[in-house]
Parts: sequence; C-alpha cells; structure tokens
Amino acid sequence: MTARFAAIVLTAPPPGCSGERGGAFVMIDGRESLLRAVDAFLNREAIAQVIAVFQKEHFDERKKKHGAHFGFAGVRVVSGGPQWIDQIAAALPLVPDDATNVIIHDAARPAIPYTDLEAILEAAEKHEAVSLITPVRSPLIELDEGGQPVGYRKAGEFAELLTPQVFSKVRLAKCVTDKAMPHASELHCVSGLAVNIRISCAGDAGLAKAMINQLPKPKIKAPSNPFEEAQW
Repeated sequence: MTARFAAIVLTAPPPGCSGERGGAFVMIDGRESLLRAVDAFLNREAIAQVIAVFQKEHFDERKKKHGAHFGFAGVRVVSGGPQWIDQIAAALPLVPDDATNVIIHDAARPAIPYTDLEAILEAAEKHEAVSLITPVRSPLIELDEGGQPVGYRKAGEFAELLTPQVFSKVRLAKCVTDKAMPHASELHCVSGLAVNIRISCAGDAGLAKAMINQLPKPKIKAPSNPFEEAQW
C-alpha cells in the first residue's frame, strides 16, 4: 500500500531545547519561520493534511493573525500544551483516517531541502520511525550538571538530530500514550543537508535567510510542446 502522509508543524521546542522558545515566530525576510516551515509541506500529492499547533495561551492571537492564510492553504490549526509531545497529542486527532504516516516538524526550522523531504518520505515506506540527521563536524566537550568539562568526545560519535521526522501513525499514537518519543535505536536515520538549522531568536534571522538562499531548487519540467505552456 502506498503511504499517505499528514504533516504536523509544532511551535513547542523539541526535547532538549526547552530554553529556546520563540524561534517559530522569528521574522526572516518579512515572513515568520512558521510560515516558511508550513509551506514546505503544501501542494504535495502524498501529503493529505498539514496541521499547525500553537500553545493554548497564544492560540487566539495566532489564529487571528494566520487564519486567513492557513484557511486558504487548507492548513488546520489546533492548540496544545507547551511540550513537544503535548502538541503532538493535540494534533493527532486531526490526522485524516487514510493517512498511514505522520511527519513531525519543528516550526523553528525554516530551511527544509526538498531533496531531504523526499528522501525521508521514501524511507518511511519501509520504516516506522525515520529522522533526518546531519554530521557533527567538530570535537565536543562533555559537561557535567554544573557546566564543568569532564571529557572530550569525537565528532564521529555524534550526529545532530533534525526535523522533519516521519512516523507510522500507529507508532506515533504509542508515543502519545507513552508520553515519550521512540528510543534512538528505533530510528532509521537519513543524512540531511546542514542548511536545515534551528533558530531561537531574531539574531538568527540573517543566518536563516542565508541558509534558505542555499536550498536546492526543484527541477521544473519543461513543456513537451509549445501549446502546453498556455494550458491552465
């Protein structure tokens, strides 16, 4: 059976980034990161529904601000808790019945290479849990709880966890029940491009714009005859 997808775009920070709220709403060249993230999933035949999730205290404000745009694009909006798993739980009931898989994406990541998205959608046909990763390119220092260095770590021992991630709908429902995302050993990892950065404040906007400008461009199919161009 061919996979059918829904996409959930979360404004809560992912686990491990609790101190980095607000990146979803940073303006990048006149448009919020959230809108740029949502756009990546629109107008794709395999994606049946896009859902944006806001924290409850921001829901009315954001719905008023983005409602017309999202309504025109067919994006559904819902309010959820402040945590990553809470927002997934809030959005899951809006996933269409015919969707077999669910894409989870951090709204603070506005630069999604279409090649990476296509790669993880293809991998999701064979694996229950798929995530983009990118290599760590420099050695790391391990710190204790007090922020003191306790050891060196080789770059090759680690990779940065990115979004989008894709899960079977059944596996994601179990995550909600367990209130925990899958263990790392369950993930099928797909190497992604380093342009897919996470932003946390307005100071990151310039870097994000530069990364967006470096995104690979989809190839546009040339018309097969002179008259095809004029069809509408």
